[in-house]
Amino acid sequence: MSNKSKSEKLEVKYGLPEEVVYCTRCVYSNQRPSSTVEYKSNKKQNKSTLLFDDNGVCNACKWAEMKDNEIDWEEKENELIKLCDSFRSKSGNYDCIVPGSGGKDSAFTAHILKYKYKMNPLTVTWAPHVYTDVGFGNFQKWIHSGLDNILFTPNGKVHRLLTKIAFEELVHPFQPFIIGQRNVAPKASAMYDIPLVFYGDNPAEWGNNIEDNFKPTMDREFFEGDRNISKIILGGIPGDLIVNDYGVDEGELQPYLPADKHKLRAVGTEVHYLSYYIKWDSQECYYYAVENTGFKPNTERTEGSYSKYSGIDDKIDPLHYYTTFIKYGLGRASYDAAQEIRNNKITRDEAVALVKRYDSEVPRKYLSEMLDYMSMDEDRFWEVIDSARSPHLWDRDENGWFLRHPVWKN
Repeated sequence: MSNKSKSEKLEVKYGLPEEVVYCTRCVYSNQRPSSTVEYKSNKKQNKSTLLFDDNGVCNACKWAEMKDNEIDWEEKENELIKLCDSFRSKSGNYDCIVPGSGGKDSAFTAHILKYKYKMNPLTVTWAPHVYTDVGFGNFQKWIHSGLDNILFTPNGKVHRLLTKIAFEELVHPFQPFIIGQRNVAPKASAMYDIPLVFYGDNPAEWGNNIEDNFKPTMDREFFEGDRNISKIILGGIPGDLIVNDYGVDEGELQPYLPADKHKLRAVGTEVHYLSYYIKWDSQECYYYAVENTGFKPNTERTEGSYSKYSGIDDKIDPLHYYTTFIKYGLGRASYDAAQEIRNNKITRDEAVALVKRYDSEVPRKYLSEMLDYMSMDEDRFWEVIDSARSPHLWDRDENGWFLRHPVWKN
């Protein structure tokens, strides 16, 4: 489904597939990267990407079909009940830990565990870079729906620096948040002696290795590892160089290091995905959160998409998805529309129209504030952005940059 000339030989960045191919069911392309271990990521690292079957169907769409036709969800729920019973505290301690921000997915996860499965969860939050008003309001509503919470807010000076480094080195300003969000719950498990952790949806729901959906737990490499500062990479730079070259104290980087595996083993920490046990549907999570926690969507759509309830917690979120559009040709609208196709909410033709209209939108609303956050002027911002465009994806004429192989031409 590519319109690329066989004779073209263009530079390909990030180790992406040279030929751009789109899923025959959704709007994902084979340029979509799989999840990575962030504290091992550097600019030379090649990305593993979305796989397709012989019929041109991507892993995410194949899994959606399997969820509808091949998974016994009643049996899965029985597994969940047994798991909860085996970890239910007999001493009055919390039964499990649920990380989240109070967005629709974490609101659903924590609330249903407490009120349907009678668990006593401790929720833990790695603070956004900069809360939006609606995001902070939903965080408060989440807690006031009947949940205890620990909010961890990292050193603002260090977090700004790491965000700037990650943007300039990897064009990935969201990396410091992703690292924290993955680590905060396992670390809390070790700290408070609560061995069971629940995240919501497995990233494999959205296109990682499909076999990962058949495992209830998160791969441990995502949250535990070598805590030697010289062996950790943050923003594409070894941790000891950040200490030496940027004047950061080694202790100030501790929140970004993986959890101590010896402490996790001593506690018996297990990190599970609720989506292994319950059929996951992001829009249904939204409806549940509205009804049960008071979650409110934004009053306006998210920049880069048509949705009013996705990516509304953090002012840097629209910039993050704009960088994915620049690097991989897939922005927020592509991600939102693809999952709504799989959940039978919209057709592929509708999705293509939405992607064409919104994916390339520059996130102007918070851009000035985010540039101030990173101590960066707009000229430098566009220099970084344009340097991240892979020639096999992008071309330029008198009207500016354009995608060589957009979904609406395939």
